[in-house]
Amino acid sequence: MSETDTLPPQHQDQQPGQEEQMHPHPEFISGHYRAAEKLAGKVAVITGGDSGIGRAVAVTFARERADVVLLYLDETEDALKTRQIIESLGQQCLEMAGDVADAGFCGEVARQVQERWGKLDILINNAGEQHPQDCLEDISEEQWERTFRTNIFGMFQLTKALLPLMGEGGAIVNTTSITAYKGNPKLIDYSSTKGAITSFTRSLAMNLVKRGIRVNAVAPGPIWTPLIPSTFNAEEVTHFGASTPMERPGQPEELAPAYVYLASSDSSYVIGQVLHVNGGTVVNG
Repeated sequence: MSETDTLPPQHQDQQPGQEEQMHPHPEFISGHYRAAEKLAGKVAVITGGDSGIGRAVAVTFARERADVVLLYLDETEDALKTRQIIESLGQQCLEMAGDVADAGFCGEVARQVQERWGKLDILINNAGEQHPQDCLEDISEEQWERTFRTNIFGMFQLTKALLPLMGEGGAIVNTTSITAYKGNPKLIDYSSTKGAITSFTRSLAMNLVKRGIRVNAVAPGPIWTPLIPSTFNAEEVTHFGASTPMERPGQPEELAPAYVYLASSDSSYVIGQVLHVNGGTVVNG
């Protein structure tokens, strides 16, 4: 590796990628984090919860004594590992495979959460996909629609299905991105969905405030997750995160505390806001 390299070259052919195939593996359990039962008695649904940011958030929530519902597309091996970790921490875990852009699947999630717990306290809308293209002309209508369906339609469908289970004190945290603020020349459709998520967060926060439900978001910068080697070629991966002031990618464990803050009563006077966890890039948003 050269002085500008941050990671070994690697690539996976299918999104959203497998964490077990990555080297080094993402770090998702911080040895420095000190849990304080901030989510004791809470039930949380986390999309994209099998690996990456979702896995780190799920495990950290379990350390804070929340029960967790993991939603994922089809990465069963990663999801089962995450479930085992959560259960080893003494918390309940339900994992469900499916597409959050499918209203029928979202309805089934709501049914199972209602049947098992009778309520929902926290919703983490985190699932997403991205497909780089050099030019706008290279983005097919099919790709544009697919990216929007997963990243923002899915967020709408799941939130709509689960809202009846949430009462006063509930919290919704959406994963947007630094690309919503800086843009990205090769991720036009992805960046557009993240801009939509930011606006969705702000508008939904105002809509739900009188119901006592808080809505906020986290905007990650370059984070080492399975989406990265399954999105970019091996050469691009070697420089991932090098352009940040910290000159490295972030680890999922470095994002999880932001989600805990927004999901807990520590942020009781915070709605419609975005926390930027990006290695020092100032976006003024």
